[in-house]
Amino acid sequence: MAEQKPKLLSGGNPQIPKGYGEAPVRAYIAAMPGWKQAVGEKLDAIIARSVPGVKKAVKWNSPFYGVEEGVWFLSFHCMTKYIKVGFFRGTRLEPMPPVGSKHPEMRYLHIPEGAFDEEQFADWVRQASRLPGEKM
Repeated sequence: MAEQKPKLLSGGNPQIPKGYGEAPVRAYIAAMPGWKQAVGEKLDAIIARSVPGVKKAVKWNSPFYGVEEGVWFLSFHCMTKYIKVGFFRGTRLEPMPPVGSKHPEMRYLHIPEGAFDEEQFADWVRQASRLPGEKM
C-alpha cells in the first residue's frame, strides 16, 4: 500500500501528527506544497546552521525550533500566499521583524514566493536562540 500524503489544511499547511525530533519536521517540509517546500528546506537549513544542536518538533501542524526540549524560539506555518515565520520574542530582535501580533512579544516575517533576505533571517535566528524561549 502506498504511503498516504498528509492532508493540506487551509492555506496549504500540511497536517502532520505532533512529534519531536528531525523526522516530523522532515515530514512537514516534504508535504509543503509547491514553492513553499524549497523555502521550508532553506529555513530549516539556516536554523540548523545558525543554532548547532537545535531542538525540533511539530506541534499544531507547524515546525517549532528551540535550544531546549519544550522551549521554543521560532515556528513557521504555510499560509495561502506566504510562509509565516513567528519569533516568540520578536520584539527583542534588532531590527524587529516587520509584522506585529496580538501577542505582546511575538513578531512575524512573511515570506512570499521568491527570494528573501537569508542573512537577516539567520541573524534573527541567532538572536532569538539566545533569548528565553516560549514553554509549550
